[in-house]
Amino acid sequence: MGIKKQLYNSIATALFVGVWFSSPLGAQTQATSERLELLFEQLLEAEPEEVERIEGQIISEWSKSGSAAMDLLQRRGEDAISDGAFDVAVEHFTALVDHAPDFAEGYHGRATAYYNLGRYGPAIDDLRQTLVLEPRHFGAMIGVAIILEEFEKLRDALEVWELVAELSPADTEIEAVIERLNTQLSGEAL
Repeated sequence: MGIKKQLYNSIATALFVGVWFSSPLGAQTQATSERLELLFEQLLEAEPEEVERIEGQIISEWSKSGSAAMDLLQRRGEDAISDGAFDVAVEHFTALVDHAPDFAEGYHGRATAYYNLGRYGPAIDDLRQTLVLEPRHFGAMIGVAIILEEFEKLRDALEVWELVAELSPADTEIEAVIERLNTQLSGEAL
């Protein structure tokens, strides 16, 4: 499943049903950092049928927190999101952020919970922090684009989707979202 398909599944359940994981830049080992660089290079050159596999490998690398305690908080937050207990998820992810402020996925998970509670301001703040820690976090970018679309900021949403497309140019689902937004925007201009 590509990024767009993940997007639409997440809207139906919890923005991102399986919360996408990010590893903090400061806590990444040299080997993890090198693997991520290689994977992002592969994603740039990928054929459409390879996109899902490579994205999955990137997510796997991002999920390495390096701490069993932080992994437990992360799992509890994910479980709470899966159960629709978004207030509980906020608590778990807040504890994760408090104890591991450089772990991007704590912010991303909490953004997902805030979004589902209709708390868009805090969601945007946490998505921003996720992107400060991991500028290529396509899950956070998609979260920003979703919120922008909901607020009918279609041009801004399109710009974000185009940034996602720069990371994964072979993802046909991203192309479809961009095409849809371009069509909507050209309709506005008439």
